[in-house]
Amino acid sequence: MNLRKIIRGVGTSVEREMAQKPNPQGGTASREKSDEKKMEGVEVQSPSQFAYALKPSQLLNEDILFCIDVDAESMVEMKAAAPNGRPITRMDAIKQAIVLFIHAKLAINPDHRFAFATLGKTASWLRKEFSSEVDSASAALRGLSVEGPCGHADLTQLFRVAAHEARKSHAQNRIFRVIIIYCRSSAHPQHQWAANQKLFTLDVVYLHDKPGPENCPQRVYDALVDALEHVSEYEGYIYESGQGLTRSLFRHMCILLSHPQQRCQQDDVDLPKSLTKKLPAVADSTPAEETVPVSSQ
Repeated sequence: MNLRKIIRGVGTSVEREMAQKPNPQGGTASREKSDEKKMEGVEVQSPSQFAYALKPSQLLNEDILFCIDVDAESMVEMKAAAPNGRPITRMDAIKQAIVLFIHAKLAINPDHRFAFATLGKTASWLRKEFSSEVDSASAALRGLSVEGPCGHADLTQLFRVAAHEARKSHAQNRIFRVIIIYCRSSAHPQHQWAANQKLFTLDVVYLHDKPGPENCPQRVYDALVDALEHVSEYEGYIYESGQGLTRSLFRHMCILLSHPQQRCQQDDVDLPKSLTKKLPAVADSTPAEETVPVSSQ
């Protein structure tokens, strides 16, 4: 036992001497080890000095109210036709686009809910109960019908309903959004609403005819922009199309899938990316999308 103690003592003394002995690089072994730890700390910390830290936040579930124009202009035919040759109207395309939207939105988060209203001279309920069921949405859309010429639309009642429902949504820790699909080329909407009441987000899709002697889509578009900026809680988007192309409507609806709490300003949205610079020029018999001189938001 005494021999083992002597051997351990000698070993300990040797280790101490080696620790104090200068190495070929200069300095002691213990100092070198300390420097390595120090350098490691610098390497770990330096990237964080330039890194952008995004504060964690909760994205609330949405209650979305679709308000669909039922004026006679919603029956204007699109440039596409159904497989059986039957013309597709704006209303047909709107129903398809909403179903596409709901399927995609529920695939992102199955807890989003949807309800439906119509817009004639004013807004009225089509399906008041908010639901996450696709079958419920499809049944509501099947019951959607056109009323006829409605003239100017008053959005005041729609905003009142939206504000009431938004308070209920907020109480459940949810957010509320209204998506208006408007189809009138000459009758601009009106509203009376206090500027300090911003309880919900408003998005608009505007389908219209080309400018002519009997219509002025620019004036209608300006009124819709004014309404959006007047009431929207988060960044609201407005998109328009005067080409009668179903793909334009579907593209706009896909962009509206974006959650209001995650949005950038609409002027910064550059989706979808244009492929014209990546693909070789080829003859295309499909009608090109013409741009109507309607200002962006």
